[in-house]
Amino acid sequence: MIPQLGALRSKLLQIHPDHMRIARGALRISVFVLAGRCAGAFKEMAIAYRYGTGGVVDAYQLTMALVSWLPMAFATVFGIVLVPVFVNLRQQSIEDQARFLGELEAWATAVGVAFTVLLYLCWPLALHLIARNLSPDTRAICRQMMLTMAPIGVLMLVSCGYASRLQSRERHINTLLDGLPAGLVLIFVLSVSDHTAVLPLICGTVGGYVLQTLVVRTLSVRIDPIRFKLRLTLKAPQWPRVLRAVRVLGLGQLVMCCTPVLDQFFVARYGDGAIATLGYANRVLSLLLSMGALAISQATLPILSDIIGSGDSVRARHTALKWTLLMFLLGSAVAFVAWLLAPYLVALLFQRGAFNARDTAAVAELFRWGQLQMPFYFSGLVLLTLFASASRYREMAVIALVSFLVKVLANLTMTSWLGVPGILTGTALMHATTLVCYLVYTKRWAPNPVSWEQP
Repeated sequence: MIPQLGALRSKLLQIHPDHMRIARGALRISVFVLAGRCAGAFKEMAIAYRYGTGGVVDAYQLTMALVSWLPMAFATVFGIVLVPVFVNLRQQSIEDQARFLGELEAWATAVGVAFTVLLYLCWPLALHLIARNLSPDTRAICRQMMLTMAPIGVLMLVSCGYASRLQSRERHINTLLDGLPAGLVLIFVLSVSDHTAVLPLICGTVGGYVLQTLVVRTLSVRIDPIRFKLRLTLKAPQWPRVLRAVRVLGLGQLVMCCTPVLDQFFVARYGDGAIATLGYANRVLSLLLSMGALAISQATLPILSDIIGSGDSVRARHTALKWTLLMFLLGSAVAFVAWLLAPYLVALLFQRGAFNARDTAAVAELFRWGQLQMPFYFSGLVLLTLFASASRYREMAVIALVSFLVKVLANLTMTSWLGVPGILTGTALMHATTLVCYLVYTKRWAPNPVSWEQP
């Protein structure tokens, strides 16, 4: 027994420090994500208790999807691009850092305001196209929510810059702060007894994003205390790299972030209650997806950026492939266990008040179909961070476009065959396509390490 323990200890000591850095970061992030997602779970439990699967939840899910998809698309792009930029920015002068930070925050605010105005102008058309099969009362609630919730896009974009600064320093507290909006919604929903009141959802969501932005700004300034002035210019030397990456990557990620809106369009055809049912299933799925996905992606991105920045692209590739396999196996195991426990988990979270046993059965069925995406999503994110670290944005854009086309075709075919579960099957096929494409590109580049250098 002692020799075996000694051999195991020897193998552990031989693990490369990069893997240990990733593992430590992933562990910390998992703890933060768990706390943040617990707040989200409690929020969904409170909403289920108070509103069930009625029109208020349909309106809230639809409004959040439409309000957040454009800001979320840009935040996703800049979150991928900015972390490597901030890693390299620390080597620049204080003046260059201050100029870039000031310009970044000014443009984030300006673009967020532009998105809000665009949403106000396009909302009637969007509501007509997507929600025409919903009841007039549900559409009226959507209009009421939109008027006050549209500005959260500004907060999403501004907080993205602060979160990227923290992540580049391998500080992952922002993943915990993502639970603040859910926490405030929970408090506001439980503070009233009216199952038709929409004000708690509005106040909790908007107030939560305001609080999240203020806290993440305070933490980023404390870790990186650089004074800067807001400038609506593009004179910082980092902008050519950022804009080149955003131009190439932006279209693909913008299309990919249309997926929630696309799903809302397909599920709205099934009438009142369908959006809410799918929304509850997706909320439970997000508890599992974010635990692994956010942990591994945010832990690997700064480390792989650091490795590639040192010129050792081969080591970065080998590190990423090992974690890809590990996350595929982990995702498969999580999916199997979650499939077995689906009815009990959904009942534990939601079955009380207005949410009855029939609702539990419907949500649990969709939740089980959602497990198909788990291993592909987990493992694909590792390779996505590798490509982002290597600035291979063109390939990332192509893969995103191909995957979205697969999603559209899968939704069209699978929903006619399976109904609402076909939407989740389409998501699984989309993530499987993403993983296969990344593996193909990685294998093609394997003999030529120079391909990983910045063009």
